[in-house]
Amino acid sequence: MACLFPGSFDPVTNGHMDLICRAARLFDKVYVGVLHNPDKKGCFTVEERVDILRQCCKNLSNVQVIAFSGLTVDLCRELQVHVLLRGVRSAQDLEMEMTLHRVNRMLDEQIETVFLPANQGMEDVSSSVVRQLASFRGEADLFLPVPAAEAVRKKFCIHS
Repeated sequence: MACLFPGSFDPVTNGHMDLICRAARLFDKVYVGVLHNPDKKGCFTVEERVDILRQCCKNLSNVQVIAFSGLTVDLCRELQVHVLLRGVRSAQDLEMEMTLHRVNRMLDEQIETVFLPANQGMEDVSSSVVRQLASFRGEADLFLPVPAAEAVRKKFCIHS
Protein backbone atom coordinates (compact mmCIF):
# COMPACT_ATOMS: atom_id res chain seq x y z
CA MET A 1 0.00 0.00 0.00
CA ALA A 2 1.19 3.51 -0.82
CA CYS A 3 0.66 6.85 0.88
CA LEU A 4 1.15 10.49 -0.02
CA PHE A 5 2.71 12.93 2.44
CA PRO A 6 1.99 16.39 0.97
CA GLY A 7 3.43 19.66 2.25
CA SER A 8 5.42 22.74 1.44
CA PHE A 9 8.61 21.53 3.19
CA ASP A 10 10.05 25.06 3.14
CA PRO A 11 12.47 23.83 4.43
CA VAL A 12 12.18 20.16 5.37
CA THR A 13 12.71 19.73 9.12
CA ASN A 14 13.75 16.89 11.40
CA GLY A 15 10.04 16.59 12.26
CA HIS A 16 9.17 16.02 8.59
CA MET A 17 11.99 13.50 8.24
CA ASP A 18 10.85 11.65 11.35
CA LEU A 19 7.39 11.25 9.77
CA ILE A 20 8.84 10.21 6.40
CA CYS A 21 11.06 7.55 8.02
CA ARG A 22 8.18 6.21 10.11
CA ALA A 23 5.92 6.13 7.04
CA ALA A 24 8.62 4.28 5.07
CA ARG A 25 8.38 1.49 7.66
CA LEU A 26 4.57 1.41 7.52
CA PHE A 27 3.92 1.68 3.77
CA ASP A 28 5.32 -0.09 0.72
CA LYS A 29 5.65 3.24 -1.10
CA VAL A 30 5.75 6.79 0.27
CA TYR A 31 5.28 9.72 -2.08
CA VAL A 32 6.45 13.01 -0.61
CA GLY A 33 4.56 15.69 -2.52
CA VAL A 34 6.18 19.13 -2.50
CA LEU A 35 3.42 21.65 -3.04
CA HIS A 36 3.87 24.62 -5.33
CA ASN A 37 1.49 27.29 -4.09
CA PRO A 38 1.57 30.27 -6.48
CA ASP A 39 -0.04 32.46 -3.79
CA LYS A 40 2.91 32.01 -1.42
CA LYS A 41 6.42 33.32 -1.87
CA GLY A 42 8.54 30.54 -0.45
CA CYS A 43 11.99 30.74 1.02
CA PHE A 44 13.15 28.00 -1.36
CA THR A 45 11.90 27.28 -4.86
CA VAL A 46 9.96 24.08 -5.43
CA GLU A 47 12.96 22.68 -7.31
CA GLU A 48 15.29 23.47 -4.38
CA ARG A 49 12.88 21.87 -1.89
CA VAL A 50 12.57 18.73 -4.04
CA ASP A 51 16.37 18.52 -4.36
CA ILE A 52 16.92 18.95 -0.59
CA LEU A 53 14.28 16.32 0.20
CA ARG A 54 15.75 13.87 -2.32
CA GLN A 55 19.14 14.26 -0.62
CA CYS A 56 17.51 13.67 2.77
CA CYS A 57 15.62 10.59 1.56
CA LYS A 58 18.36 9.01 -0.56
CA ASN A 59 18.71 6.03 1.80
CA LEU A 60 14.95 5.33 1.87
CA SER A 61 14.41 3.13 -1.18
CA ASN A 62 10.61 3.22 -1.00
CA VAL A 63 10.34 7.03 -0.81
CA GLN A 64 9.81 9.13 -3.93
CA VAL A 65 9.86 12.94 -3.82
CA ILE A 66 7.72 14.75 -6.39
CA ALA A 67 6.56 18.32 -7.00
CA PHE A 68 2.91 19.17 -7.55
CA SER A 69 0.46 22.03 -7.70
CA GLY A 70 -3.28 22.02 -7.41
CA LEU A 71 -5.49 19.82 -5.28
CA THR A 72 -3.96 17.04 -3.22
CA VAL A 73 -6.88 14.75 -4.12
CA ASP A 74 -6.04 15.19 -7.81
CA LEU A 75 -2.48 14.05 -7.14
CA CYS A 76 -3.83 11.08 -5.17
CA ARG A 77 -5.93 10.08 -8.17
CA GLU A 78 -2.98 10.52 -10.54
CA LEU A 79 -0.73 8.36 -8.34
CA GLN A 80 -3.57 5.93 -7.53
CA VAL A 81 -2.96 6.53 -3.82
CA HIS A 82 -5.82 6.29 -1.34
CA VAL A 83 -3.97 7.23 1.87
CA LEU A 84 -2.83 10.69 2.89
CA LEU A 85 -0.26 10.91 5.66
CA ARG A 86 -0.41 13.90 7.97
CA GLY A 87 1.69 14.76 11.00
CA VAL A 88 0.07 16.19 14.11
CA ARG A 89 2.04 18.21 16.67
CA SER A 90 -0.75 19.66 18.76
CA ALA A 91 -4.50 19.82 19.34
CA GLN A 92 -4.61 22.86 17.02
CA ASP A 93 -2.86 20.85 14.30
CA LEU A 94 -5.36 18.02 14.73
CA GLU A 95 -8.30 20.41 14.44
CA MET A 96 -6.93 21.91 11.22
CA GLU A 97 -6.02 18.49 9.82
CA MET A 98 -9.48 17.12 10.61
CA THR A 99 -11.01 19.95 8.56
CA LEU A 100 -8.71 19.11 5.63
CA HIS A 101 -9.55 15.42 6.04
CA ARG A 102 -13.30 16.13 5.82
CA VAL A 103 -12.88 18.36 2.76
CA ASN A 104 -10.70 15.74 1.03
CA ARG A 105 -13.31 13.06 1.78
CA MET A 106 -16.02 15.25 0.29
CA LEU A 107 -13.91 15.62 -2.85
CA ASP A 108 -13.01 11.92 -3.01
CA GLU A 109 -14.55 9.44 -0.59
CA GLN A 110 -11.89 6.82 -1.39
CA ILE A 111 -9.16 8.87 0.27
CA GLU A 112 -8.33 8.07 3.89
CA THR A 113 -6.10 10.17 6.13
CA VAL A 114 -3.64 8.61 8.55
CA PHE A 115 -2.44 10.88 11.34
CA LEU A 116 0.95 10.29 12.95
CA PRO A 117 1.64 12.18 16.15
CA ALA A 118 4.93 14.02 16.42
CA ASN A 119 7.53 12.18 18.43
CA GLN A 120 8.66 13.71 21.69
CA GLY A 121 10.98 16.62 21.03
CA MET A 122 9.47 17.30 17.59
CA GLU A 123 6.27 19.02 18.74
CA ASP A 124 7.65 22.54 18.32
CA VAL A 125 9.63 21.96 15.14
CA SER A 126 8.16 23.73 12.13
CA SER A 127 9.45 25.26 8.90
CA SER A 128 8.21 28.71 10.02
CA VAL A 129 10.19 28.50 13.28
CA VAL A 130 13.28 27.46 11.32
CA ARG A 131 12.89 30.34 8.83
CA GLN A 132 12.45 32.85 11.65
CA LEU A 133 15.48 31.51 13.54
CA ALA A 134 17.58 31.63 10.38
CA SER A 135 16.48 35.18 9.57
CA PHE A 136 17.91 36.24 12.95
CA ARG A 137 21.02 34.09 12.47
CA GLY A 138 19.85 31.66 15.16
CA GLU A 139 20.73 27.97 15.57
CA ALA A 140 18.31 26.58 12.98
CA ASP A 141 20.60 23.57 12.38
CA LEU A 142 19.22 21.93 15.53
CA PHE A 143 15.90 21.38 13.74
CA LEU A 144 17.14 20.38 10.29
CA PRO A 145 18.61 17.36 8.52
CA VAL A 146 22.11 18.06 7.18
CA PRO A 147 21.19 18.87 3.52
CA ALA A 148 18.50 21.32 4.68
CA ALA A 149 20.82 22.90 7.27
CA GLU A 150 23.43 23.49 4.58
CA ALA A 151 20.84 25.05 2.25
CA VAL A 152 19.47 27.28 5.03
CA ARG A 153 22.96 28.48 6.01
CA LYS A 154 23.69 29.30 2.36
CA LYS A 155 20.31 30.99 1.78
CA PHE A 156 20.61 33.16 4.91
CA CYS A 157 24.40 33.69 4.64
CA ILE A 158 25.06 32.02 7.99
CA HIS A 159 28.59 30.78 8.56
CA SER A 160 29.02 27.67 10.68
